[in-house]
Amino acid sequence: MDIALFIAQLVVVLGCIVMGTRSSGVGLGLWGGTGVAILVFGFRLSPGSPPVDALLIVLSVVLASSMMQAAGGIDWMVSIAAKLISRSPKQITLVAPLVSFLFSVGAGTSNILYPLLPVIQDLSYRNGIRPSRPLSLSVVATGVALACSPVSAAMAAMVTLTDTAPWNFELIDILKVTIPAAIVGIVLSSIVVNRLGKDIAEDPEIQAKIAKGELAAPHADAQEVKAAVTVTA
Repeated sequence: MDIALFIAQLVVVLGCIVMGTRSSGVGLGLWGGTGVAILVFGFRLSPGSPPVDALLIVLSVVLASSMMQAAGGIDWMVSIAAKLISRSPKQITLVAPLVSFLFSVGAGTSNILYPLLPVIQDLSYRNGIRPSRPLSLSVVATGVALACSPVSAAMAAMVTLTDTAPWNFELIDILKVTIPAAIVGIVLSSIVVNRLGKDIAEDPEIQAKIAKGELAAPHADAQEVKAAVTVTA
């Protein structure tokens, strides 16, 4: 009986998660509330107390990030990141994810990657490198960066959950694990990703589109490429 009850509750939780991800936006919160209502009123489970501390920490982090955006701090960080990536276009599969990771850690949000995507795509293509290599790894790197950023909402929630008995993990304890693990993972992943797919010069499909005029041929003066990058609210 207990196993059947557990399975039923698990189905409710997973079902609400799936429906929430399909709805996105406000629907995600509504389906979360629906799942809690079913567990409380349907299965007679006692609700826990609201995580006030976690909510206040997340709120402060979001407000700080918003103020940095309004003050132009993220615009400045994006411009610096674009310059760093442009300096080593031949190693963009490694440099772009590391720079994206570093600045996402500093900003506390992965949204800093969006204005960098055109820069990464342009530089990689002009140097004959498949844009999917640095782009895919940069997206993953900015997601991992949230677990390494002391100013991210994800880290605030993690500290709130782990800074209690029996774990008693402080912020520095978490960072000592997540940051080295993330950097090593990005470096190793760049080696693997760099071998995925063919280079532009060796890809028959891309070369056929270049011959038809559907795509522009990569240029050799990639180091001179400069991109104006701005962040929109």
